[in-house]
Amino acid sequence: MENALKKTLLTAATLVALGLAAHASAHDAHACVDSACTMQLLYASDDAGGGAAIPATRFGTWGFDTAGMDTSVKPGVDFFAYASGNWARSTQIPADQSSYGAFRALRDLSETRVHKLLESYALGDPATGGDAAKIAAVYHGFMDQATIETLDAAPLQPVLERVRKAGTHEDLARLMGAHDTFNVTLFGLGVSDDQRDPEHYTLYMNQSGLGLGDRELYLRENFAPQRERYVAYIAQLLELGGWNDPQAAARAVMAFETKVAEAHWTRAESRDRDKTYNPVPFERFDAYAPGFPWAEYFKAAGVDHGSVAVVRQSTAIPKLAKIFADADIATLQAWQAFHAIDDAAPLLSSRFANAHFEFRDKFMNGQLEQRERWKRAVALVEGTLGEAVGRDYVKLYFTADAKAKMDALVANVKAAMGARLDALEWMSPATKAEAHAKLKGFGLKIGHPEKWRDYSGLRIANGDVVGNVLRSQQFEWDYRRARLGKNVDKDEWGMTPQTVNAYYNSVKNEIVFPAAILQPPFFDPDADPAVNYGGIGGVIGHEIIHGFDDQGRKSDGAGLLRNWWTAEDAAKFEAQAAKLGAQYEAYEFPQLPGLHINGKQTMGENIGDLGGLTIALEAYRRSLGGKPAPVIDGFTGEQRFFLGWAQVWRTLWRDGALRQQLVSNSHSPGDIRAFAPLRNIDAWYDAFGVKEGDPLYIKPEDRVRIW
Repeated sequence: MENALKKTLLTAATLVALGLAAHASAHDAHACVDSACTMQLLYASDDAGGGAAIPATRFGTWGFDTAGMDTSVKPGVDFFAYASGNWARSTQIPADQSSYGAFRALRDLSETRVHKLLESYALGDPATGGDAAKIAAVYHGFMDQATIETLDAAPLQPVLERVRKAGTHEDLARLMGAHDTFNVTLFGLGVSDDQRDPEHYTLYMNQSGLGLGDRELYLRENFAPQRERYVAYIAQLLELGGWNDPQAAARAVMAFETKVAEAHWTRAESRDRDKTYNPVPFERFDAYAPGFPWAEYFKAAGVDHGSVAVVRQSTAIPKLAKIFADADIATLQAWQAFHAIDDAAPLLSSRFANAHFEFRDKFMNGQLEQRERWKRAVALVEGTLGEAVGRDYVKLYFTADAKAKMDALVANVKAAMGARLDALEWMSPATKAEAHAKLKGFGLKIGHPEKWRDYSGLRIANGDVVGNVLRSQQFEWDYRRARLGKNVDKDEWGMTPQTVNAYYNSVKNEIVFPAAILQPPFFDPDADPAVNYGGIGGVIGHEIIHGFDDQGRKSDGAGLLRNWWTAEDAAKFEAQAAKLGAQYEAYEFPQLPGLHINGKQTMGENIGDLGGLTIALEAYRRSLGGKPAPVIDGFTGEQRFFLGWAQVWRTLWRDGALRQQLVSNSHSPGDIRAFAPLRNIDAWYDAFGVKEGDPLYIKPEDRVRIW
């Protein structure tokens, strides 16, 4: 469903999320099949309708699921198994999921809560009934499967007719720029905070155009089965859409996208902020990237009132323009038609939706069953009117007490970061002064926005599923493009309150924690503080460290992209980062021979985990006020801290989903994150008696020490 919405969000250059897999979706509520998951219920207040709010869960008696451990395994041999081995053995990945873990369980809870809200909104006139009527129209329209089956491909035909009428390269460029239809473009546009002028918005341009999502799937030998199945899928959808000669068209589309993939930068290259800020004035585009009708494209996108686009992959864009110019019209039309059908398929009758599921979810990610319809309806509403739902969500599920305790936790972790900066032996006083200034300027958002989105300009109609999505898509883009050159809205959020995640925004220099992540196992106000510091404290630290990771460190306290490091300090940092990358690249996945974590692609997240956990531990120690931590169930405070971290990264994978994660995601797999940063923290060795000869042991001199 997320693909169909094509919602315009903050650019990847400015927002770093805690994140998991690339294609997150909903899952069954009860994944644990026996009593290994020991939980108690935590109830929120009653909702406005008088029914009890959907409860959260508490882990164990002090915040940790001890029944999920496998204490027969030595911590230094396999810390994931030690902390979560029984959980892993007794937990099944739900049939409608491709992975499962703590994040997925909370996302299920959030989804269930939102579903209850959606059921409470009564159908009415969306033109006069406010946000509630609009939400109801989107939700109930999608739930009316009988009507959708009757309509079959009819809602798609106007979209395909536009493609058929695009008979020139200029026509196709205009189609690529439009936002009121399902289409695909080689040049993704987004409006976000300007990294060189943080007070104003600017236009960013990214490479795009790949249906398989990442260049590696087109170019690496071991992805031949995925390519073969993709061609069959292209042909299948073109045939469903009534396209002429779908088999030949599918081969042409694949050949075209392969050329596009060859022109693309790698994900690791696209992370480098030194290389991805390249402002190009509109009048220079014809000379910079000849062969593409730029004026027509910018006008169709509605950004021609601007004057410049910040190009992220500078050498790729000219190559993509030439590929477009050299392509014949029939191939470009088939490429557009396929992607239109692919994006619309989840909204259409079962023959389209099932084809989409069989390839995108089942074949590519290993998901066994299609999600229930109500779950897909929740995702549709979230992508259309997410903040309107969030406004009601926080009334039920977010308390002032939770915010106050989070404020205190963040303050403690931030203070710990300051202490760590002071103690760094490898950093010079000049760079330390800049780092302290950046830390002091960190902004903080917790729970939900203070100012909510205004959806009054979004036209929603009862019974018009496809039309509602297309109008929402245009509404979102109009909202973004109207900001070009204007002052940045400092109050805006990049996630809804019901999102289970967190992020750091480098241009605003702020960390953000939506309400939905502030629940067990991440955060429980009544849990043992050590577990909270290992859970949400580690997450807080992770987001703070994103301001000081291999890319975040390139922006200053005002969010300005500039080099504030001495050359000597930068060299020391990069040497330690390279050691960390090598550690992660050494991990093997026997079920996927030949695939490894890409150390450069995941570098920011890996630094975030190591540094975040380090400063969270410092914060926990400071919170004790010089007193010894109590021993609970035989576990010391620092043991409980590290177990709290491992618990939030419990993750099980289907092979397809793990393959996608390794190739296309900036995060290492969760089961690796549960233990990999600990191997560089001396206190972990002391806490669990990890000795030389244990498989996870790293010599003290080889441990990575950055923050």
